[in-house]
Order: sequence, then structure tokens, then C-alpha cells
Amino acid sequence: MEEFVGELWHKLISRAASREHAAAAVELAAVEKTLGVMFRAMGGDPGLRVAAAQHRTHGARRRWVERLAGSGERDAPASRDDETLSLPPSIACFADAALNRDLYLWLAALAAEYRPGDDWLAGNQRATRAVLARYPGLRSRYAALVEAAIALRGAPEKLPADEAAAELAIRAALREPERPVRLPAVKRPPRPVPLWLVPQPPRQETRNDSAGDTAQSATGRTQDGGAKRRRARHVDAGDGKDGFLLMFRAESLFSWAEYVNVNRPQDDDENQDALRAADEMDELAIRRGGKAGASRVRFDLDLPSAATDDLPLGGGIRLPEWDFRRRMLRPDYCRIQPMLARDARPAALPERLRGTARRLRAQFAALAPGRQWLKNQPDGSELDLDACVRASSDRLAGHGASAGGYLARVRTTRDMACLVLADLSLSTDAYVSNEHRVIDVIRDSLLLFGEALSATDDAFGMVGFSSLKRENVRMHTIKEFAGRFDAMARGRICVLKPGYYTRMGAAIRMASLILGEQRRTQRLLLLLSDGKPNDYDHYEGRYAIEDTRMSLIEARQAGLKPFCVTIDREGADYLPHLFGPAGYTILRQPEELPRRLPLLYAQLREQ
Repeated sequence: MEEFVGELWHKLISRAASREHAAAAVELAAVEKTLGVMFRAMGGDPGLRVAAAQHRTHGARRRWVERLAGSGERDAPASRDDETLSLPPSIACFADAALNRDLYLWLAALAAEYRPGDDWLAGNQRATRAVLARYPGLRSRYAALVEAAIALRGAPEKLPADEAAAELAIRAALREPERPVRLPAVKRPPRPVPLWLVPQPPRQETRNDSAGDTAQSATGRTQDGGAKRRRARHVDAGDGKDGFLLMFRAESLFSWAEYVNVNRPQDDDENQDALRAADEMDELAIRRGGKAGASRVRFDLDLPSAATDDLPLGGGIRLPEWDFRRRMLRPDYCRIQPMLARDARPAALPERLRGTARRLRAQFAALAPGRQWLKNQPDGSELDLDACVRASSDRLAGHGASAGGYLARVRTTRDMACLVLADLSLSTDAYVSNEHRVIDVIRDSLLLFGEALSATDDAFGMVGFSSLKRENVRMHTIKEFAGRFDAMARGRICVLKPGYYTRMGAAIRMASLILGEQRRTQRLLLLLSDGKPNDYDHYEGRYAIEDTRMSLIEARQAGLKPFCVTIDREGADYLPHLFGPAGYTILRQPEELPRRLPLLYAQLREQ
């Protein structure tokens, strides 16, 4: 009975203290794509991704009912940094759902003009002035949002003198963004302003070495699959030698008779409350262990021995890499190592794929170059009657007769070359079904793709890639343009195995060099991938995305047409920035890749 009454009281007081209007709530997931398009259309950084903001303690004064309920001390403010535009996971501060949606749109527009690192009040005022000057149509919506937000802030006269002055300054800055306003010093921070962005704390550079783990971004995954940003800081690992003396009472220890066998969770057990605990923390403390953990199994620290590794072809090729922070290409920064499978043996097409391959060959045979008649030729196998009549008429009229009077049948050709660049990183070892891994799907796709294109006269090549830091970007030769798709090429596909990481920018630059040697009118670079570019060193996040984007820009400038086929369900967050809105496709069912890839090529071939 006591627990029942306590639960009822908790629900009652929490409902009374809540400022949100659940019936009018607008979720970020419902407007995320619209906000991304609007943010970029208004001149926002196209490399930023939209993610849910983290809840944090604001420290502002709360109402007595909020203190009684233990609520109202945290919010999820909008912010942006060099990589992410963080927006509240949901907005329900207004009773009108249209106002809540307008608030999302306003925050996206404001973020397009906001400069990270600006002062909170002055920076938001400057961004507000810029938005209203460029888009006067937003003034009415902004005014409505300002009045609705001020109505929720309470009366300034009920606050202490310093907090009241700060509140009046904020209201003046909201209503008149053109007039510079200075925020007075206060003991307590003012209440959050939902129409403004908050500055992000300075990011700390992380250091990666061979003995430590790769730095992980402070991005979590919610239970419904959405991304959430979390603040994190690096702390030093203590050695435990300077600890204090722990006092305890000996009688508090269990005796043998008092022992109870409790099944305690192990380190590998899933902690159902870990995500909830992380959400309750304002900041996550991350540290590196001072010693290499002997119990940690690391598969990515060393390359295989020369006796078991694939055959290296040459000493490597040096290529540059784009540093978006310095806005420059680092010359000869990466080393491409061409590889050839050591244990590949001639292989036949697997029995399970023969029926599909037969149908694809029949379909692609219709795309093979045919023959057509060319009229008015100087020589040929048949007379061109129309040309003969014209020549006779010209002679009777006193004009010189044309030299052509024959029909010639010639073979037509499509000037097309395609290079398939397959991602062979360690993530392809993941299972897409109970029986098949991603690497199995890629193998089947390459086999069917090769069988289909063998029925045409299109030139095509195949390479796979993975990487282990910038000095070991491994390019596995599967089929060269000059070679045939024969049993040996199928054997190389059958022995493909997951490698290391995905230094995509270097792989695309090398693939562009290979494809650029083909003197064809159309040159298609077809990338098969299952995730974002990353590597064991600093090649991750915005750095990796921008380097990949620059490599694609270089490929287009060289006359190539890049296109990406991915099974990454989050690809819509970054692929438009890399390949453009029509330069990629996402397969929701990875097992469809072997069947879809040749048909997709046929569509790209006709464009």
C-alpha cells in the first residue's frame, strides 16, 4: 500500500511540475530530413550531420514544484560543432504542435549562421540578425516563437535582483536582436533559451597508438536506433598506489555459513541500465589504461606474415590525403600496396548462382553491341539505292556526283569502362542473416556482376581494398581491364576475406588512377561499401568524410562518374555530402545486392 501511494504521488507531482505538452510534441526523427535539407539550403556546412542532443544540467533556478518533484534540472539544448548539429530529441515546450515544429525549423536556420566558439548571447544575436536579414519571411514566425517562449519564462520581479537583470537582458535580446545587449554577472545561470544554441566545450584531441584502443566518438545509440551526442572528457588513469586507507569492520564480512550464491553479471553480459545511466550523466569520463591489457585480444595490430599474406606487387604507390582543417593536400601521405591473392585457384561458378547468372547473361546479351547499316558509303556489301538515285539526278542536272553509293554494315560499340571498388574491411565479417556474412554477399555480387558484363563488350575491372593506417592501404587486384573474367578471376573472388579498416579516400584515388587509364567516353567508378570511412589512426569522423569527398571531387574532375552502393542504413546521413543526392543507393536488404548490382549497372549504363 505504501508503494502504491508513493507511486501515485510521484506521478501526480511530476505531472504538476512538467512544463511539456506531450500531446503537441514533435520528434526530431519526424523532421530530421527536412531540417537537414533546410540547413544545407540556407548555406550551412554540408558536412555536418544532424543528431539528437544530450540532456545536461543547466543549473538555473527552478520553481518550488520542480524542486519538490526533482525535475526540471536538465534539458537538451541545441548546439553545433565541427562535425554535428545537435538538436533536441523532441520539442514539447509549446501547447501548439505547429510552434514546436517552427522551433525546429528556426534552430536549423540559426545554426546555418551560427559560428562555433561565439559568445552565447552575442553569438546568437548576430546569427539571428543574419537569418532575419537574409530571409525576411521568417520574421513573423520568429516573433511568434519569441512571445511564446517569453510567456513560459515567468515574471522577472519574482527573481533576485541580479537574475532579474539577466532575464530582462535576455528578453530584450530576443525581441530586438539588432540592439546589442550585455548579460550582467549572475550567481546562477539564467533559464535556457529554446530559441538559441549553446556553445560546445572545446574538443580535446585524442591520441592513438599501437598499444591503446582507438578513440571512440562520444556518440551513443538510443534504443530505437537513433544517434545521440554525449559530452566526454579524457582523464588520466591512476596507478592506485596513492590510495587512502580503507576502514572497515571485520564483523561486516560474510562468514562461510552466511554465503549466498548470487549470479552476478559478468563483463560480457549486456547491462540493460548502462544506456540509462549514461543518459543521466552530464559528462562521460574516458581514460586509457596505463598498461596494455594482456587479456584483450587484438586482431588488428599486426599484418599477417609474408608467408601467409597475399603477394605484394611492387614497393607501393604514394598518394596524397586531404586535411580539411588545414585546407591542404598532404603530399605522399598514404602508401597504396597492390596485392594479388596467393592461394587463389581457378574456380567454377558456384551451383547456387548458375541459374541467376544464366538469366543475367541473357538480359545483358541484349545490351551487347549490334550491327547497323551506314548509308552513302564509298564501299560496302550492297548498293545504296537512295544514293544511286541522287547521284543520277545530280549528273542529269549538271552537278558532280557524290562518291558514296554503297551500304556498309558495321558493328556498333558503347564506349564504356567500369571499375568495381569493393570494401573488404573487417566490418564485412558481420552477418546479414543466419547463414551469410557481408563478405559472402560481396563475393556473390562480384561473381554475378562479372558473368553479366562478360555478355557485353564493356570493359570492366575489379579491385578490393582495406587499410591499416596510412602506410598500408591494401588494394587487392581481382580482374584487370586487360584480362578476361575467367576461372582465375572467379578464384580470386572466392578467396576474398575481411581485412582491416576503410581508408576510402586513398582507395578512391588509386581506383581513379586505374580507371583514368581507360580511353573511354564513359567511365564509371562503382563503389561497394558497408559503412563510413575510418582507419586505426586519426582517419575518422569529419576528417575521413572530407578526405573521401575531396577524392570524389578529384575523380569527377578527371572525367569519372562515381556511384556508391551501400548496405549502411545510416548512409543517408553522409552519402549526399559525398556522392550527391543521385550518386548513391542504399539497399535495405543486403542479400539483394548480388541480384541488384548488375541491374543497377544496366541503368547507370544508359544514363
